[in-house]
Amino acid sequence: MTGLGRRSLLKTATAAAGGLALGGTLSTTTLAAPAREAAAGSSTLNVRWIGGGVVEVATPDNKQVAYVDAWVWNNAAYSVLKVDRPSEFASAAAFASYVVAKSPDAVLVLLTHDHGDHMGDYFELLKALSGTGLNVKTTGQSDLMRGGLAQKFKDNGLDPAQVVVNGGAGQNFGGMAQQGAMRAWLVPAVHSNLLGFPSAGFILDIGGARVYASGDTDLYGDLRLVGDRYHPDLALVCAGGGPYTMGPRDAAMACALTGVSQAVPIHYGHNAQVLGAEAGAEFKLALSEISPATTAQVLNLAESRTITV
Repeated sequence: MTGLGRRSLLKTATAAAGGLALGGTLSTTTLAAPAREAAAGSSTLNVRWIGGGVVEVATPDNKQVAYVDAWVWNNAAYSVLKVDRPSEFASAAAFASYVVAKSPDAVLVLLTHDHGDHMGDYFELLKALSGTGLNVKTTGQSDLMRGGLAQKFKDNGLDPAQVVVNGGAGQNFGGMAQQGAMRAWLVPAVHSNLLGFPSAGFILDIGGARVYASGDTDLYGDLRLVGDRYHPDLALVCAGGGPYTMGPRDAAMACALTGVSQAVPIHYGHNAQVLGAEAGAEFKLALSEISPATTAQVLNLAESRTITV
């Protein structure tokens, strides 16, 4: 598996009718990827690990800001990893002030699924951000948005038709959502959901780069198709292992299959059932063996890093 990545996979794809190589890679002549907003070339994003599976992604000017999941002031990673919680992550009001200070044109909250370590502060976060007048919307799997969570939006004083993309409908697999200059496609995750609706990951198109946000998932072979279809540059990939998701080596394999050039390991150090800080080092080592063309970006808790893809 050494050296496996999207670009090398594409080189081995056959141009024959049907487009299937022996390795199972689809030819680019038979699979049209959604067009990018920006021309090919390097793009820069600011990425901040809030803790567990929760991440902030923003353009360098902070005009476009996205949050992958919403567990902030109740996020247990700070006590587990014994790191002081930044003041901006201490309460809903403090978080709202922090986001307002960025002066974003648009904010998008991506909800992968309804487990507490991903949506623990979701409704309060949306209410706090909306109350400031920010242009904020959220998205997730359409049945979860329209069915499972519809009454909870209303119970929290939120109108789904206003705060959920596509007039309250969210999006389904392969479907697209747009907020400001950001676009997002829903992709599968092999996981569960308390309300019984599908868990998901996202491809986020922001600032000329594409981010694969895995959510909680196991490794699965169609991640190769995700790579061939959407051409992500950066992965935010769960790597904590334990009873519920893949660990560092499988996360590295996911990076190989999607062909990303940069990868941030997440979803560790937030409870006793997952790996602690060692997950980052284990992921970096596994990536060097399995996908050496991918650079590991191991963030400290609450660290913000500029990443160029």
